[in-house]
Amino acid sequence: MKWWIPPALALQFLTRVPVPALNSVHADIVKIGLAKSVIWFSVIGGIVGAFTASILIAADHLWPRIIAVFVGLIVEARLTGAFHEDAVADFCDGFGGGMTPQRIHEIMKDSRIGSYGALGMGLAVALRAALLIALPNPLIFPALIASASFGRYTAVTLMAITPPLIQIGGLGKDIGAQVRLTQWGIASVLTLPFIALFAIAMPIPLLIAVAATLIFTVWFRKFVLQNLGGITGDCLGFGVYAGQLFVLLAANINFS
Repeated sequence: MKWWIPPALALQFLTRVPVPALNSVHADIVKIGLAKSVIWFSVIGGIVGAFTASILIAADHLWPRIIAVFVGLIVEARLTGAFHEDAVADFCDGFGGGMTPQRIHEIMKDSRIGSYGALGMGLAVALRAALLIALPNPLIFPALIASASFGRYTAVTLMAITPPLIQIGGLGKDIGAQVRLTQWGIASVLTLPFIALFAIAMPIPLLIAVAATLIFTVWFRKFVLQNLGGITGDCLGFGVYAGQLFVLLAANINFS
């Protein structure tokens, strides 16, 4: 397999950026490449974060911060196809309205959004927007890059420690079942450059975010296994958003 296929698949999977070179790749290679692409998730996340931060900073020179933040989030949603926001909505609908594992899964796979999903996604996006509005100017770039990269890394961690829901296909089974500690270790190393600036600027908040995410992943694994029997793509997307929010919440801690 050519070296560029896994990162290209990660880019295609996590964003709406077209990758024409992948059109000529055989389906069997794509399936193998997807399993290898997870180590690049945090890298793609960091690139998305840098793009969003650049848009926000540019818009901040033209409009008040609240407008600049929403401009940045709108552009990011177009770039990613609101991939993780959709997962948050599906997750909240499924676990909010389902009483059995089968019903939870059925609701999550329904293309319609219910009241739990609308409220959950709305609150998650609103919280992220509020945290970005509150960030001091020097922290916009490092915090956005760190949160976006760390959020995708959280999903890789969840895939490494949580078995997939075997009754289904998709990311949870086809990719998640093949994530090993070696891949998780490589993903950890590739995440470091994207959190470095934030670590230098705010080492204590970063440690708090890492600790909070560790507690969350342990709880989330138990919660998903007890209530669903395995992890799905929507669960992973929810994990991504949670990881982002933990970093941004930590970045806004007032120590005074």
